[in-house]
Amino acid sequence: MAYYQRLRDLKEDADLTQKQVAELIGVSTNHYGKYERGETDIPLEKAVILAKHYHVSLDYLAGLTNYKEHKDGKHDNHSENKFVDIKFKKSDLYHLILLLEKMVANYDMKKLKEYLKK
Repeated sequence: MAYYQRLRDLKEDADLTQKQVAELIGVSTNHYGKYERGETDIPLEKAVILAKHYHVSLDYLAGLTNYKEHKDGKHDNHSENKFVDIKFKKSDLYHLILLLEKMVANYDMKKLKEYLKK
């Protein structure tokens, strides 16, 4: 499932409007609508806010797993373990690292680290 479909489903499950979610993450309603339609990628800092708000993992929000969390609030280790066992080619890892560096370079790392500690 694409992340933008998850955004819409989580919003609807919480009985929220686009305007309410947009205000939560500090963007306009129009801009949030672009996230939900997959027209614009959601920045990591906004995804973190939503994951915390909806009590789901970033993996779930991104569509990498179908497990939100255990009933006791802990993440499902089975879904995390399946990613550890995946074998990557060095070239794939290199491209993944370049992509992550680009994403992180667009944010004030100090602010992001402080927020993630909360």
